[in-house]
Amino acid sequence: MRTGAHGYRAGAVGLAPLLRLSIIWNVIRGINWILVGLAVAALTAGCGGGGDGSGGKPRVVATTSPIGALVREVAGDRVALTVLIGPGVSAHDFEPSPKNVRSLDGAAVVFANGIGLDAFLDKVLSGAAKSRVVTVTEGVKLLKGGEKSGDDDPHVWHDTENDKIIVANIAKALSAADAANAAVYQQNAAAYQAKLDETDRQVRALIDTIPAANRKMVTNHDAFGYFMARYRLEFVGAIIPGLSSDAQPSAADIAKLEDTIRRAGVKAIFAEDEVDPKVAREISKDTGVKVVADLYADSLGKPGSGAETVHGMLLSNAKKIADALK
Repeated sequence: MRTGAHGYRAGAVGLAPLLRLSIIWNVIRGINWILVGLAVAALTAGCGGGGDGSGGKPRVVATTSPIGALVREVAGDRVALTVLIGPGVSAHDFEPSPKNVRSLDGAAVVFANGIGLDAFLDKVLSGAAKSRVVTVTEGVKLLKGGEKSGDDDPHVWHDTENDKIIVANIAKALSAADAANAAVYQQNAAAYQAKLDETDRQVRALIDTIPAANRKMVTNHDAFGYFMARYRLEFVGAIIPGLSSDAQPSAADIAKLEDTIRRAGVKAIFAEDEVDPKVAREISKDTGVKVVADLYADSLGKPGSGAETVHGMLLSNAKKIADALK
């Protein structure tokens, strides 16, 4: 028989080391596949439960900060909540990120305004996710926009009666998605509806301090229609003539508004925290009317502002309006 370079014979005895190596290699391959299988199983389990950071709680998405705040009042800490359009951000120029899209697809419920503020949902939601969208404004009596808009006004949360309807819709949807906590959701909803009634009384008391002749509002854009209708304030005009803060006023629009401000004896121009008040300040220089530049229109305030809740936002706006007009 032939002898190899290291003296091993290429016969039956010489195959033994090769056979042992083959067995060892197959064992190692088997262990590797077991480890891969365990890793895949762990990832799959994570997608269905607490591995995604939700702690096993239902994952819920709210499109805007007012909706998110109302979901928190109803759900407490029983859901893992993601708010897409956070405080201080205008919904009119929001563009969803890939992370936003992923959170939508994985949600048990997506709470939407449904009156144009979150129209981006139609473009980014998958077929399955669309079935989980709840329009929280269902049942709200809608107002039309200003003189240059025939669209429905989406800023419904500036009326406490609308907020009570939204809270009821949220509680109903959460109860259906998480039946084990349905009683808690209903109790929390009822408690917050009572809180909104008290807020309504407080806001009305503040507005009642304004002399009737002074209850005239000029705003940066047409976002306070529901607030003015509920508390009997007169809408004189908006710097941006429309429901969206994205539009730009023309020189003719500004000149016409300045004439109206002088003629009507307007005491203040109200701009929003989310929108640059540059044009409002120019009009203020021309007319001598002061600017209040920190109302909350399209979103709530940041944590610690006192306006991070819906009831806090309403009271914050009411105090600023009353102080400016009385």
